[in-house]
Amino acid sequence: MRARVLIRPKAGILDPQGVAVERALPALGFDGVENVHVGRLIELDVAEEGQLQPMCEKLLANPLVEDYEIQVLG
Repeated sequence: MRARVLIRPKAGILDPQGVAVERALPALGFDGVENVHVGRLIELDVAEEGQLQPMCEKLLANPLVEDYEIQVLG
């Protein structure tokens, strides 16, 4: 089955990439943008859906500073 894992910094954790994007957008003419967070998207095929959470906790995400969301696509 195909799955998608969305990984983003936890609330309250410094996100330097998000800050850089938030500062750059007005300079490019895009006003009114706030609270930008930059994360990662990982798509993978797995044999069993039950493997996804252990994969995230052990390798794909850092549970101390990142949240993750698993979406099973089919």
